[in-house]
Amino acid sequence: MRQKVTPLPAASAPPRPVVPSKASADGGDGGKLDLLLVSSAICNGEDVGPFVRKAFAAGKPEALLAALRHFTRAKESEIEDVCRDHYQDFIRAVDDLRSLLSDADSLKSSLSDSNALLQSVGAPLLASLDAYVEARSQARNISLALQSARLCVRLLDLCRRANAYLSRDDLYLALRCVDSLERDFLLASSLSISDGGDGAWGAGEGKGGGGSVVPYPTIRRMLERQIPSIRAHVERKIAKEFGDWLVQIRVVSRNLGQVAIGRASAARQREEELRIKQRQAEEQSRLSVRDCIYALQEEEDDDPVGSGGGDTEGAGRENGGDGMLGFDLTPLYRAYHIHQTLGLQDRFKQYYFENRKLQLTSDFQVSSVTPFLESHQTFFAQIAGFFIVEDRILRTGGGLISKMEVENLWETAIAKMVSVLEDQFSRMQTANHLLLIKDYVSLFGVTLRRYGYTVDPLLEVLSKHRDKYHELLLSDCRKQIAEAVAADKFEQMLMKKEYEYSMNVLSFQIQTSDIMPAFPYVAPFSCTVPDCCRIVRSFIEDSVSFMSYGGQLDFYGVVKKYLDRLLGEVLDGALLRLAESSVHGVSQAMQVAANMVVLERACDFFFRHAAQLSGIPLRMTERGRREFPLKRARDAAEALLLGLLRTKIDDFMLLTESISWMGDEPPQSGNEYANEVIIYLETLVSTAQQILPVQVMKRVLHGVLSHISQKIVGLFLGDSVKRFNGNAVSGIDIDLKLLESFADNQAHLSSDSEELGTSELKEALIEARQLVNLLMSNHPENFLNPVIREKSYNKLDYKKVVTISEKFRDSSDRLFGTFGSRGLKQNPKKKSLDALIKRLKDVS
Repeated sequence: MRQKVTPLPAASAPPRPVVPSKASADGGDGGKLDLLLVSSAICNGEDVGPFVRKAFAAGKPEALLAALRHFTRAKESEIEDVCRDHYQDFIRAVDDLRSLLSDADSLKSSLSDSNALLQSVGAPLLASLDAYVEARSQARNISLALQSARLCVRLLDLCRRANAYLSRDDLYLALRCVDSLERDFLLASSLSISDGGDGAWGAGEGKGGGGSVVPYPTIRRMLERQIPSIRAHVERKIAKEFGDWLVQIRVVSRNLGQVAIGRASAARQREEELRIKQRQAEEQSRLSVRDCIYALQEEEDDDPVGSGGGDTEGAGRENGGDGMLGFDLTPLYRAYHIHQTLGLQDRFKQYYFENRKLQLTSDFQVSSVTPFLESHQTFFAQIAGFFIVEDRILRTGGGLISKMEVENLWETAIAKMVSVLEDQFSRMQTANHLLLIKDYVSLFGVTLRRYGYTVDPLLEVLSKHRDKYHELLLSDCRKQIAEAVAADKFEQMLMKKEYEYSMNVLSFQIQTSDIMPAFPYVAPFSCTVPDCCRIVRSFIEDSVSFMSYGGQLDFYGVVKKYLDRLLGEVLDGALLRLAESSVHGVSQAMQVAANMVVLERACDFFFRHAAQLSGIPLRMTERGRREFPLKRARDAAEALLLGLLRTKIDDFMLLTESISWMGDEPPQSGNEYANEVIIYLETLVSTAQQILPVQVMKRVLHGVLSHISQKIVGLFLGDSVKRFNGNAVSGIDIDLKLLESFADNQAHLSSDSEELGTSELKEALIEARQLVNLLMSNHPENFLNPVIREKSYNKLDYKKVVTISEKFRDSSDRLFGTFGSRGLKQNPKKKSLDALIKRLKDVS
């Protein structure tokens, strides 16, 4: 029988009033009030604890109990109603539970069937696994037996080979066999005995065959007795061979150094020949491609000594000897390898290093009887040969001598050579002797630098004279350039003959066209340009001559360094002082700016000329080209010219005082100042385009027009203009159109396209144009629209717009008639301008 579930009272059913019982009524009005309060608290779901405590405290709990019983009876009928309403739902829920019970039984049966199937399938697999484990154990036992048989075969084979090598006096190979026997069998047997016998052997064989145990004690005792005897015999034999090699190598080193330095000298001669051929090939490259190919092929065919020398040395590094140079390192390598095999490599390394260090110390002795001019070649050749041998040993000796040890020997040697050179140079009074020794020292440095030795200290000794020479040369050029600049007349140079053109223009490659001009020819530069070019070219040739005589093969970097100083410090400084102190007037500034453009082309020639004289391909100078070294002087000249032009424009802008800012009619042909400025600019362009290049003209005109635009905006902002009307704005608009027309007429200044060139010049007037467009607009409040402002008024500052608009606003209503059509829709335009001013003030 189903139990009756008592549901919660429906939320929508109103609580039934609780009728107080007779007992409670007898309690008086106070008791009735308490019963009503208890009934209300129960209906509202509140806590009845306070009422219970109060009833027991008063000693009258009967009245409270009677009220609670009455409330219970009142709620029972409501509970019965709810149960009757939800009876069918309870029945349906119980049916759902019964259906779930049947599904659970089906799942249990399915799981039982799956388990039975798994058991039936897994039983054969387990049986197969047991059989596999047993077979694997048998295979392991057979494998151990085969390993033991192979071990005996390998041991006896090593013994046979060792006896054969000893009989043929192949000591190193015999020692390697003995070492292999000791390492692979004796040591492994001792380890196996200490670790428990068969377990260690099996573990050793399982790791690739290393660490095998000798299976018979008789063989092991024989090995323990014979191995030390064989090693002692080998050590005595090889010690004698190494001693003989030490005596021989010192004699060979001197000849080796002379041969190596002779090869460096031959390489220098080939380099000089190559430079000549390279210049000829570059000069004839425009005539025929075949000539260039022939020059390259000849270079490859005519260099067998250099390439063969490199290959021979490479082969010597591989096989330990060089028959062509007359020395062999095989005895040394054989002794080192044998000591390495004997475990005495550290002792042998120390012995070798100490003996070689003593030999090097004896090589430092300079004869006091023979003059150093006669003995310097032998002195440096002996040291060069010593370190060539050490380089070969370092690269191929397998760690016989470390790089740090060779560097220590080299530091000792180079310190001694620097001391000897400084002492001998201080005694020499003949430049010829100094240059002869300097040339041989540079060959010595080039030779050992090929082997990776640092020869910077030696080069520093030579650089003392090189730096002093270049400083003196710079000082002479500084005086010559100062005299040439001071003699400048700021006049275009006149050339009457072709040889003058060739001497002053073609020789420095500063021409703008390959066509020979008609004579007399007026050049765009003054006489200062070819004079300075001659000074710089002379500097380059003197520097290259000195560096070449110094014997440095690749000295373009040094020549370029001092050339940069000459151009960047001396010439640039002289021209900068000229622009800052000696130039007066627009014509002189224009001539200086024109000279700078020509000197920019000349600087390219200077670096190419230095590269050609240094034997460097021109493509390398193109890749490493730096910015214009006379940039400061060029910028100062252009700034000076632009400043003078701006001053002239300011004089014309004084005519703006005659502008009628509150006139009744706009000027028909623009204001007076605009016409004067246009006339001046047209005259300037016609004069300047004869000497100034297009790019400089564009920069100058852009700066001038930008200055005019700023001055026009400044007129509206200035205190001299208190208020203005639309007619004044229309007049400024006409002025801007005149200036824009002038910019459009300068399309020939653009090297890319006419539209691009004119747009760049008109862009200089953009601020004034946008301001006038805003003042003449029918809807000036569009300035507040970010899209429109970015598109049409992006150069205007809102603070300036507020100040200028307020001046325009202060006029009477009649003054606003110039926006659009006169006298029509005045109020909306004024309202729009007022809104613009108000919004901009709020933003600020």
